[in-house]
Amino acid sequence: MYTASTAFLEALQEANVSYIFANLGSDHPAMIESLAEAKQLNKKLPEVIVCPNEMVALSAAHGYAQITGEVQAVIIHVECGTQNLGGAIHNAAKGRVPVLIFAGASPFTQEGELAGSRNEFIHWIQDVFDQRGIMRGYTKYNNEIRTGKNVKQLVHRAMQFATSDPKGPVYLMGAREVMEEEIEPITVDTNLWEPIMPSAIPPNAIKELAADLLKAQNPLIITSYLGRNEQAVNELIELCEHVSIPVIESCPNYMNFPTTHPLHCGHQWNTPSQNELIAEADFILVLDSDVPWIPLKNKPSNDAIIYYIDVDPIKEQMPLWYIPSKRFFKADSYTALQQLNMHLKMDCNIDSKTVEERLDKYSQYHTKQKDKLKELECSNSEHITPEYLTACVREIIDHNTIIMNEGISNYPTISNHLELHRSGTLFGSGAGSLGWNGGAAIGAKLAKPDKTVISLTGDGSYLFSIPSTVHWMANRYNTPFLTIIYNNHGWKSPKLSTLGVHPNGIAQQTNEFFVDFGTISDLSKIAEAAGGAYARSVKNPADLKDALTQCLNVVKEGRAAVLDVHIPTV
Repeated sequence: MYTASTAFLEALQEANVSYIFANLGSDHPAMIESLAEAKQLNKKLPEVIVCPNEMVALSAAHGYAQITGEVQAVIIHVECGTQNLGGAIHNAAKGRVPVLIFAGASPFTQEGELAGSRNEFIHWIQDVFDQRGIMRGYTKYNNEIRTGKNVKQLVHRAMQFATSDPKGPVYLMGAREVMEEEIEPITVDTNLWEPIMPSAIPPNAIKELAADLLKAQNPLIITSYLGRNEQAVNELIELCEHVSIPVIESCPNYMNFPTTHPLHCGHQWNTPSQNELIAEADFILVLDSDVPWIPLKNKPSNDAIIYYIDVDPIKEQMPLWYIPSKRFFKADSYTALQQLNMHLKMDCNIDSKTVEERLDKYSQYHTKQKDKLKELECSNSEHITPEYLTACVREIIDHNTIIMNEGISNYPTISNHLELHRSGTLFGSGAGSLGWNGGAAIGAKLAKPDKTVISLTGDGSYLFSIPSTVHWMANRYNTPFLTIIYNNHGWKSPKLSTLGVHPNGIAQQTNEFFVDFGTISDLSKIAEAAGGAYARSVKNPADLKDALTQCLNVVKEGRAAVLDVHIPTV
């Protein structure tokens, strides 16, 4: 039979979906039949990846899309599976990552009126008033498939939303009877469903921006996720070198600018004090950043001229957000930088002496900053510091390595000490729901099987990732990667948050923050038991480099590895 489910799966294939990350249920008999028939007939459809947990499924699709830019599909079970996506839908939404999610729905007939009518007790219990409402605050588009006759059009429309800036997740649902509907084969012209073309800056506005930039004595660029487009990184380097503009990465979740470049002037996260470059800047160009600074303690001067370029420059899904700026441009950063670079090449008003002096100034700043960071990397005979651990990780990575970073309280340390200088080598979730790292590493390895994937995670975010599911999947689908746990035996971030508000409070005086994990477990053994991963735990600094090398060799031989590194406690 050719059913709505058949047409749905064909639409995914037409949309260049490679994988369906699936946790199937009683709402999917027609889908399962269509997949089985396709396999029997050797019909090309996306490969199904069985995911025992929905959050891991969406995190894997998230990671794959980040690496390739290609939308993947997640199929889940009614409203239960929808809710079990958990924080992964927050991550995809806030990280602006395209993914299509489909959930079935309980049958809407109960006496055999249509194929797929209710025949299990659970169909009454899983029937809810507003299943789509669960996702409404996190998706760019949501809809219900009510007939198989236009299912392909709905899929391609959803994909168009997902892949148009600002990108993001989309959600479709369909009841069992609808997905069982037998229909005539559907053909659509997929060329008519392309994403919206990237936006540019108006020509006169480019002239104004360039003029303000060239008048500035202390210009500055701040970015967080420009590096999601590797071409944009090259354009940013060209701009910065042309007029000597320093770059700060604020809460980065990509490699946005080479950290070894003399104009790279550091990373900032929850900076507790004023950044001197931001304070002295008379011109700031913010490119692709949700939080360029935290105004409570770190902000520009009132006289600074600020320009904001982003695909979402007013953060439409953030109830409280404002960075007063001279101009806001809803534009693609790569396109905008191309425009600006082209304009500056024709501008004869560039003061070469000023450019040279700025390069010298910020090169010295860069060197001093790096020297201070190097001092923190010294080996300690008593315990492994996060700085030393990151420096050792830096020694084992090469041009073929992809880093998935969910270090949380160690985000600043990882950013500062990895010293990445190639685009497409660093990825973070872009959001705040922990547990992205494991599924995302699987997605990255599926996307780039020839790459070495390393996941850097805190012990809290490792546990949130559902490591039993992650490593069962890694073993079954041959996606070996190395997990390195920054194990401080608790949740450090809530402690830091408390101290940020109550630095001398009772919690600080009594050292009671309710974040200590207490008994130390060997977290690596979870992966060994669930997925046959190589498990190792290390506490002695003298053993660290050997452990890293051994784990990396295991991964390159085709087996996942988890290194549980004990660092100073919370």
